[in-house]
Amino acid sequence: MNGNLRSYKKCITPLLLILAGVSVCALYGLFSGGAIADEEGRIMKEEIRKPAVAGSFYPADPQTLSRQVRDFLSRASKEEIPGEILALVSPHAGYMYSGQVAAHAFKLVQGMNFDAVVVVAPSHRVHFQGASIYDRGGYETPLGLIPIDKELCRKIMEGNDSIRFIPQGHSQEHSLEVQLPFLQEALGKFNLVPIVIGDQSFPSCQKIGQAIARGVKGKKVLLVASTDLSHFHPYDRAVQLDQILLEDIRAFDPQKLAKDLDAGKGEACGGGPVVAVMVASRELGANKSKVLNYRNSGDVTGDRSGVVGYTAAVFYQNPGAEEKGAGRKKASISLGLLEEEKKALHQIAQSAIEGKLKGIKTPPWEGLTPNLQDKRGAFVSLHKGGHLRGCIGQIIPTKPLYQTIADMAVAAAFDDPRFEPLAIKELNDLELEISVLTPMQRVQNADEIEIGKHGLYVKKGFFSGLLLPQVATEYNWDRITFLEETCRKAGVHRQAWREKDTEIYRFSADIF
Repeated sequence: MNGNLRSYKKCITPLLLILAGVSVCALYGLFSGGAIADEEGRIMKEEIRKPAVAGSFYPADPQTLSRQVRDFLSRASKEEIPGEILALVSPHAGYMYSGQVAAHAFKLVQGMNFDAVVVVAPSHRVHFQGASIYDRGGYETPLGLIPIDKELCRKIMEGNDSIRFIPQGHSQEHSLEVQLPFLQEALGKFNLVPIVIGDQSFPSCQKIGQAIARGVKGKKVLLVASTDLSHFHPYDRAVQLDQILLEDIRAFDPQKLAKDLDAGKGEACGGGPVVAVMVASRELGANKSKVLNYRNSGDVTGDRSGVVGYTAAVFYQNPGAEEKGAGRKKASISLGLLEEEKKALHQIAQSAIEGKLKGIKTPPWEGLTPNLQDKRGAFVSLHKGGHLRGCIGQIIPTKPLYQTIADMAVAAAFDDPRFEPLAIKELNDLELEISVLTPMQRVQNADEIEIGKHGLYVKKGFFSGLLLPQVATEYNWDRITFLEETCRKAGVHRQAWREKDTEIYRFSADIF
């Protein structure tokens, strides 16, 4: 996967080691003999993976480390997740840079019990085919020894010869190790399945994800994907790149994530682990995802010349998520359109898409009511299997509503740069949603924005971005988060809404 290889190469540069607060000579990770007491107090001589980056990526002193992690967790907000948590995404840089972001993920599982935790991380220092699973003794951190669940390791390796033990994949790899102190503080005692991926191509990661799902099925297991996002771009460019991958995570679409990485539309040194965990968690029943937090190193250091992006996310099973469009339609207001007019607009949109696919010219529409001929801005959103498949709109009302809907439906199907053009085989699987907009109103004070009623449009210089009202309700954002996410959509930094030269507009929509 070219995109993953680009991120892989950037991850191993000395600059990353400096950013993470680590010196090369500090990477001393070695395997050595140790002792684990089993449940009956028997002592078994085992091969123990010793800490490689304690004292550089995170404190080596147990008390200092415990205090730091607990402080991160105490300051992280705990999102309400309406369902069973199956997997997390967490960054893996030095704790001073990404620790607070990681805490937003691990806060969700604090105090919970799992049969085992499967951590899937990328290999930064050696390249190999498939994945390496550490199926012996334990992993050690300054907070203590974590036993390996050998039985689960064996089940995951069964029938997949691309997953085996490759010592070099673990000996000095930081991306898996830095997740462990957070897990130790959040969960206490647990059994570990550590997997490091060398080949981050989509077919390989898909097979790894499927093998994980088969191996852990029937167990209460937490999956953790370790990744950082874009590397060493200027702040605003990094935000643009990262937003593409964050949308893929929100859409819970591992194949789209892999395609965007391969095409260089985004960067993630752990893109493969995220894909594998998405595949595994979907097979285990997860049907929803949520991005919990996003920051980059510039938010910590103030240096925006070349930053590294970090995110925390969760994949979970929500039995109530099958109700189509339930979350999106909560933000709808009435603009006086009759049900017959709404049905007509849906037919116009569907006919326009089908005509484009089949090369058929759509005949002129007859019997158009005054409402349908009124000039209004509108968006057309396409969903497939509950996931976004395209969304394009017109803000300024320059054409009659029926014509705007026809044009935007075609644009959403074929011109949304985030997605491949629609194929004819997808036509019957589409769910179509129309948002008819009210005129834009300039916002002077953030208090004028009402979640569940308003959408936002942000303009700063040549950059602009819009989020529909239903987006904030679907992701349960508060007003500030909504403003920050709209800034990200515009490709500017998240606090840009506070700056005097940034224009903020609000609007409402009739959504059907």
